[in-house]
Amino acid sequence: MLARVPHHQFYAFVGRCFVALAIAQYALAVNAATPVPVDTKSPSSKSAPVFETHVRPILKAHCFQCHGEEDELQGGLDLRLVRLMAKGGESGTALVAGKHAESLLFERIASDEMPPGEKKMTPGERDIVKRWIDAGARTLKPEPTAIADVTDEDRQFWSFQPVRAVAPPKVKQTASVLTPVDAFLLAELEKKSLGFSPEAEPAALVRRLYFDLLGLPPTPEQVEAFVHDYAADSKAYEKLVDELLASPHYGERWGRHWLDVAGYADSDGYTPVDTERKFAYRYRDYVIRSFNADKPWNDFIVEQLAGDELVKPPYDALPPAELDKLIATGFLRMGPDGTSDPAADQKLARNDCVAETIKIVSTSLLGLSVGCAQCHNHRYDPVSQVDYYRFRAIFEPAFNVEAWRAPKARLVSTTSAAVKKQIAEVDAEIAKVSAERNAELTKLMDETFELALTKLPKDLHGKLREARAAPVAKQTAEQKKLLKDNPSVNITATGVRQQLGVKYREWETKYTGQLDKLRAKRPEEEFVQALTEVPGKPPVTQLFYRGDHNQPRQAVTPAELTIFDGAPKIAEKDAARPSTGRRLTYARHITDGKHPLTARVLVNRFWLHHFGRGIVASPGDFGTLGDRPTHPELLDWLANDFVAGGWRLKRLHKLMLTSTAYRQSSQRTSQLEAVDPDNLLLGRMSIRRLEAETLRDAVLAVSGKLNQKLFGPPVPVSPDETGQVVIAVDTRDTAGRPTSKKVDLGEEPNRRSIYIQSRRSLPLGMLETFDAPVMTPNCECRASSTVTPQSLLLMNSEFIVLQSTEFAKRLRAAAPEDLPAQLREGARLAFGHAPSESELREAAEFVKAQTAALAPVAKAAAAEQALACYCQALLSANQFLYVD
Repeated sequence: MLARVPHHQFYAFVGRCFVALAIAQYALAVNAATPVPVDTKSPSSKSAPVFETHVRPILKAHCFQCHGEEDELQGGLDLRLVRLMAKGGESGTALVAGKHAESLLFERIASDEMPPGEKKMTPGERDIVKRWIDAGARTLKPEPTAIADVTDEDRQFWSFQPVRAVAPPKVKQTASVLTPVDAFLLAELEKKSLGFSPEAEPAALVRRLYFDLLGLPPTPEQVEAFVHDYAADSKAYEKLVDELLASPHYGERWGRHWLDVAGYADSDGYTPVDTERKFAYRYRDYVIRSFNADKPWNDFIVEQLAGDELVKPPYDALPPAELDKLIATGFLRMGPDGTSDPAADQKLARNDCVAETIKIVSTSLLGLSVGCAQCHNHRYDPVSQVDYYRFRAIFEPAFNVEAWRAPKARLVSTTSAAVKKQIAEVDAEIAKVSAERNAELTKLMDETFELALTKLPKDLHGKLREARAAPVAKQTAEQKKLLKDNPSVNITATGVRQQLGVKYREWETKYTGQLDKLRAKRPEEEFVQALTEVPGKPPVTQLFYRGDHNQPRQAVTPAELTIFDGAPKIAEKDAARPSTGRRLTYARHITDGKHPLTARVLVNRFWLHHFGRGIVASPGDFGTLGDRPTHPELLDWLANDFVAGGWRLKRLHKLMLTSTAYRQSSQRTSQLEAVDPDNLLLGRMSIRRLEAETLRDAVLAVSGKLNQKLFGPPVPVSPDETGQVVIAVDTRDTAGRPTSKKVDLGEEPNRRSIYIQSRRSLPLGMLETFDAPVMTPNCECRASSTVTPQSLLLMNSEFIVLQSTEFAKRLRAAAPEDLPAQLREGARLAFGHAPSESELREAAEFVKAQTAALAPVAKAAAAEQALACYCQALLSANQFLYVD
C-alpha cells in the first residue's frame, strides 16, 4: 500500500489530472447528451395538419386503449377513424369539422379531463389537434371500411422499408475517399463546405486500433514498430488491422459488446437471492470463440435462437461444432429468472422470464421495443398486442409456463460416457472408503459406550444396551427416560472426538486424506445452460388481457410481426423433428437477407463501437421514438454489403477501419465546431473514454500483472467487510455476515474483466463506478457518465493503489537506478508516447519532492512509494482514460 501522507505538491499534481479529467468528461457528456434533430411529425404553423400523419399518432399514444383497442369502448366512442369520431358515442358527436370549440373531443382534451391519469397531452399536441379540427379535420385519403392495426403510413416509416440498394455518391474531394464509407460521409460534409480532418499521428492510430479491436493498450515496442513500419510501408496500417483481427483477444473485446445486448449474467437476478448460474460462462466462451472464428452472423444468430433444433440428442456425444450450437441457446437463458427462488410468485416469475427474454431478442436483433405491446397495442410503433403474443408463441414451446422447468432442471449434461464411467468408478471408491470410515467410527462409538457403562450400576447395562440399539422411532417411554437419565452413554461422533482427543484426530486424518485424494480424482461433470423443448404437444399461447397472466383470452398462433407483410407463418410441428421448429423457422427468416431490420441493426451496432455513436443513435430502438439515421443511405449500403459479404464481421471491420473517416485526427477546429459541434457529420474522430472493463484491463496491462488466460469459469466476486464488491471467494456465513476466512485465488484476480463473475446483485465496484451495465434485462447502449466517485476511485481504490505499486516495480526493473528512464518508460506504457522534456522535468521534480515528504514515514521505501505515486497519477490522467 502507498503511504498516505499529506503533501501539497502531490495533490496539486494529481489534482490537475482530475480537474482536466472532470472538464473533459463534462464537455463530452454535454456533447453526447445533445439530441439528434428528428422528425417529430409536427406540421409547421403555416401548414394544416392531417389525421394520418399528425393526429393519429397523438391519439394512438393517449386515447386508443380506451377508445378503440379494448373490447368495450369507453363511452361508446371510437377515435381510430375520423368518421367514427363524427359518429360519436354516448355523449353525441365528438368532432365538428372546422370548429374546435364545438368539438367534444377538443373540449375534453383542453380541460385535461382526457386522457385520464397523470400523463396528459403536451401543449404542442393539443395545438395540433386544435388546428386539425379548425382546418376541416382532413385525411390524406378516403378512410378504410375496416380498421387495421397497421396503416399505410406505418409501412412508410424508414426502418420498416426494405433495405435499399444504393451506390456511393460522387464527391469533389475524391482523394479523401479510401473506402465507399468515405464517399457517403464526405457527400454530407461537402454540403456544409467541410471535409475530413487530417490523419491522426501514427502513435495515436496504433493506440486507437489496439483499444478498438483488442481492448488493450499497445506496448511501447508495438507502438515504435508500427511508427517505423508506417513510414516505410504504405500497407503497414492494413497489416496491423489484419494482425489485430487475428488475435485471440479480439474475441474478448468484441464478444463483450455482444454480451451487453444479450444480457449476459452469471446469476439469475429477479429476487434478492440472485442464484448463481454456474455454467453460464460456457455461453460467454462460445461468443468469444465465434468472434475469433469470424463465424457468419446469420449462423451466429440462428444458433443462438434455435441451436437445439439443429442437433439431435443424446447431447453427451456431440462433436465440438455441434455442441457449440447447443451452448449458443444460452442466449435465450440470459434473461432474469426468479423461478429458482421458492419465495417468488412462481406464475408471475415464469411469465416475467418469458417477457424479459422477448425484450432481449427484440431489442438486440430487431431494434424494436416489442415488449411495450405486452399489455396493449404499442403506443408509438405498429406492433399490436396480438402481434406480441404471436411473437411469444414462437418461443412458448421452450418456455412452457404450465410445465415450467426451473433453471437447474434446464441444465443439459454433456458429460461423455467415458467420463461418466470415471465418475462412477471414483464414486464407488469414495463410497467404499466412507463405509470403512463409518464402520470404524461405529466401532469407536461402541467402545466408548461400553467404557461409559463400566461407570454405571451393572443392573442398568442390559437395559441401556437395548435402549441404545432400538431405533429412535420405536423406543419406549421407559427407554427414552433411561437414556435421558444417563447422558454419559449417549455417545455421538462429537463425544468420541472430545473423549479421544489426539487419537481421534489422527484416526480421522487417515480417512480424510484418502477421501480428499479420491475427490480430487473425480472428474467434473459438464453441463450446458441451454434452451430446449420437451417433445410432445406444444402449449397453446393465449393473449393476456391488459398483460395479466391471470386473465387469458383468445388463443394465437406463432407469426412474424404484422408490419412485415409477406413474412411466412411459422411452421407447425414436423413429425420428423423432435421440436416444433418455430424458433428455427423464425431465425432463418430474419437472417435471409431480406428482413428490413436485422442487418441494419447489426451494422449500426458495429459502427457505434468504432465511431462512438451509431448512425442511428438509439441502437435498440429503430421505431418511432428512436433517433433517425444521420446517414440513411450509408446505413443501407453497409447492411447490403454486410449481407453480400457473407455476414462476416471481420471484413466489415476492415472496411470501416481503413476508411479516411476512421483515421482522422480528433482535433476540434472552429470551422467544424460552428457547423457541427456534435460531430454528427464525422468531420473528425470523436474522443472516447475507455469503458469500465477496458479501463481495468488497461491498468493491469500497464502494471504488467494482466493474466491473459482465455476461457473458463468466472473469477468470483464478494462483498468485503465494508460492503464494497471485490474479487474474492464469498465466505460469508448463512446470515450473510463476513467471516475472516480467505481463499487464495492465485493469479485469477488479474484476469481480463470479461472473465470476472457478473452477478446482477453484486457488480464489481471498480466496474460499476465506470458505468458497467446492470443487466435488467440487457444493455442496449452503454452510458458514459461523469461523476465524482470516478475521481475518488482513481485516487483511493485499493486496486488502483496496488496496481500503481506494481507499475512502479515494473519501471524500476526496466531501468534500475535511472529515474529519468523510469519516468519516460511510465509515460510510454500509459500513454503510448514519451513525455516532452518539460513534462519529464516536472515529473522528476514531483518524485523527488514526494520522496522527501514520504521519508519520515516510509524511510528506505520512500523512493519506491514516490514512484508509485507518479504511476498512480499516470493511471488517473486524461491521456490514459481516453482514446483519441
